[in-house]
Amino acid sequence: MSLFHLFLLAIIQGVTEFLPVSSSGHLILLPALTQLDDQGLVIDVAVHVGTLFAVCWYFRADVGLAARGVPELVRGRIETRGGFLALCLIIATIPVIILGLIFKIFGIMDMLRSIAVIGWMMIIFGIVLYITDRIGEQTRTATGWTMKHALYLGLWQAIALIPGTSRSGIVISGARALGYGRHDAAKLSMLMSIPTIIASGALMGIDVVRIADWQAARDGAIAALISFFAAWAALVFMMKLLRTVSFTPYVIYRIVLGVVLLAIAYS
Repeated sequence: MSLFHLFLLAIIQGVTEFLPVSSSGHLILLPALTQLDDQGLVIDVAVHVGTLFAVCWYFRADVGLAARGVPELVRGRIETRGGFLALCLIIATIPVIILGLIFKIFGIMDMLRSIAVIGWMMIIFGIVLYITDRIGEQTRTATGWTMKHALYLGLWQAIALIPGTSRSGIVISGARALGYGRHDAAKLSMLMSIPTIIASGALMGIDVVRIADWQAARDGAIAALISFFAAWAALVFMMKLLRTVSFTPYVIYRIVLGVVLLAIAYS
């Protein structure tokens, strides 16, 4: 794979993973709308690893807090805020793991990898994001996260298995509907991405080990490094922007792209 192709894939994944515009949708569209070959499973996993390290580093204080709480889960006694955060993250990840396994077993994901599906999901869940952001109060904070809300947001997150939905966008929509402020809704979405990316990476990693070679490993390392820096920049940009701006710019982008994709799909 050429360096330009790797760079393009890594930038797309890094920038779109945490913005509410669907990274998976953009990665599917790249080979569908261009003459470039499909990147394959190895590169898919690699760019996700890069974004995983980026979000872990950006929220390193919260990640460290949750990590220190894991032993409490093993002992079955939650005594600290770190233990409770770790528990909530696990609860929020269960729905997407279950639905992801179902999709994989029955081959549903391959059936959904189409320009038309991505276009409709871009528009539909862009509108959902706009409505929840407009009507949602801003009275809750991330520190007030509850197990009930973790499960609720986990169910919303599972919907993002449909390409074009956007994992971050759908979780933010759910959090805004619950009354979390924009910045806190985005923070919960980012924290929830960590175990989700780990779970999906582990699921795909079995196939990666089977098909990978030294060339693929080299390409994957390059893609992971580039996606790390792209994801870090996107995180810094969005989290700062949300202190003064709503999600409307992302909604406009989603709807415009969705309309273009539907025009292509049905032409």
